[in-house]
Formats: sequence, structure tokens, C-alpha cells
Amino acid sequence: MKQRWLFWWIANIIWVVLFAAGTFVVWTREVDGAGVTQTPELKLVAFIVLLAVFIIPLIIQIVWLIVNLKKGRVN
Repeated sequence: MKQRWLFWWIANIIWVVLFAAGTFVVWTREVDGAGVTQTPELKLVAFIVLLAVFIIPLIIQIVWLIVNLKKGRVN
């Protein structure tokens, strides 16, 4: 496996772990940082915000995948 693929997989694993940890925190907390009791609706809003933040790294990873695939075909 070439080095660029190894780095791509490591980066993907890191992002998945971070997203899973963030999701776990959002869904298991009873009170947020402002002291507001979390209802299922507020937890869903917090999860959507978390999802929106992780769309940017997802786009970067997709572009990186495409670059890796194109460079792999040239060699």
C-alpha cells in the first residue's frame, strides 16, 4: 500500500472516531454547557450542527480519494 493511501486511511479513521465521540457526547448528555436540559429535539439540533461541521472534512476526504485514484492510474 502506498504512503498516500495509508495517510488517507489514517485520516479517515481519525475523523470517524471524532464523529462517533461527538455523537456519543451529544446523545448521552443531560445538560449542555449553558445549563439547558437536553430534550430529544435539542439533541437532534446539536447532532445536525455536528453533522454540518463534519461535512467539510468529508468533502476534503472525497477530493483526496479522487486524487489518489487518479495518481494510482498514472503509475
